[in-house]
Order: sequence, then structure tokens, then C-alpha cells
Amino acid sequence: MSQMRLSEVFKRCKTEGRAALIGYLTAGDPDVASSHKLLARLASHVDIIEVGMPFSDPMADGPVIQAASERALASGTKIADVFAITAELRSANPELGIVLMGYANIAYAMGFETFAQKAKAAGADGVLLVDIPPEEGGICDAIFAAHGLDRILLLSPTSTDERIRLADQKGTGFIYYVSLTGITGAEMGAMDGIREKTRHIQSMTDKPVCVGFGVKTPQQVADVAAFADGVVVGSHFVSQITSHDGTDAIADALGSSALAMHQAIASGA
Repeated sequence: MSQMRLSEVFKRCKTEGRAALIGYLTAGDPDVASSHKLLARLASHVDIIEVGMPFSDPMADGPVIQAASERALASGTKIADVFAITAELRSANPELGIVLMGYANIAYAMGFETFAQKAKAAGADGVLLVDIPPEEGGICDAIFAAHGLDRILLLSPTSTDERIRLADQKGTGFIYYVSLTGITGAEMGAMDGIREKTRHIQSMTDKPVCVGFGVKTPQQVADVAAFADGVVVGSHFVSQITSHDGTDAIADALGSSALAMHQAIASGA
């Protein structure tokens, strides 16, 4: 069912007349034990969760998520912990979409076949490796497909029609539209431009198009949800870890924030 689950999530949200809410946290941040609790709390208020695989050189990420990777690695987080957290999320949330997000080095060092086997066994539905563009997908596409894992691809404001067609051809699950030409956590650009590009991509694919990077407030979530198939919130959720003291307080803040964003989508719908 794994490769069908993301599709079912978007179908369910469409039936409800709303966009999907996608939340991100880095696994192992601030430590493995706390991370289990924090990701579980976030999962209770989102439709899809991106489980970040901590990496020493997260080049696409801004300071907030870079620091999250540093904290996770400093606390001793291993890829085995990421799989264990994913398995716990899957066990507790049978209908939740789960995407492992990170960088190619992790899967390459493990071996794509082994990585895919373990990701599938843990209950992941898809993989987003930000530094493997569609042109280089020959090293992993067939392996992920064989294990029932969607391969999520990125598009940006500078993506040409040729690039959009390639992402549509090579990617599965959904297309992740990066709303700005920068790193995670930066400020969003003008909503009119984001809307226009998103709708253009939608006109060229039958896959859901989800918008992320820079989305931080319930109002922004509602604005993006008015035209996108999904809204991705990352740095805002990660920032709660350093804004509150203690796992319980962080979990409460995550829950409140995610609920507010979910309600903003529902209200807009």
C-alpha cells in the first residue's frame, strides 16, 4: 500500500475540500527520545509528515534546520534511529503520509537498495533527496519504485517548462514547489507570483503540487492552501524546539501551532 498511501491522503483531503498540511521535523532533534514524542505530536495534526534525516552539510536548509541537524547529530542520532522513529509513527498512524527527507549521501553511503528496504520496512511512503535531480535519478528511481516508495521531486520559481515536464515524468507522489530561490526558513515572496507559478505547474501535471519554503503563519498557510494541493511547514515547527524549555512544553507548542494551521486550511475550505 505504501506507494498508494500518499495518493489516498490527497484524495481524502480533496474530498474534504481542502489542501493537505505537511509538517517537517528533523529526526533526533534535540535528542532521539524527545524526537519520538515531538514527531508523534506533530503527526496528530498533519496529513503528511516529513521526517528529516540529519546530515552534516544540509546545503538547501537555512540556519534553523541546519541547527536542528547539528543538534541531532551531536546527540548521537543515527540513520537506524530515523527508521525506528518512522516505524513508531507508522504503527500509531496507519493513514498518515510519511516522507523521508534529506540528502543523497545518506542513502548512497548505505546503498540505495539497503536504504530502500529499510525505509519500506519502517513504513515510509516516499523519499525526497533534495540533491538528486531528475536527470540523476537513474541511481535510485528504479530501486525506490521496486520497493513501493514514491520519489518526490522539487521545482522552483526558475524551473522551465522542460524541467516541469521532466519532474512530472520522473517523480511520483507529489511535486514539491519551492516557493523561493533560497534556503528553508527565508521569507516568502509575493503571493501572486507563487500562485501564478503553482497554477502553471498544475496545468502541466496531474500530480498534487505542494508549496513550501517560507511558510510560517496560519494566514500564509491559508493563503497558499487556496490554490495549492498541499502546504509544507518546516522551519516554523523546528523553531519551537529552541523557543520552549522541556519536551512537554515543546510538544504542546507544536501541537497548538499545527492545529492552528490545520484550522486555517479548514476555515479557508
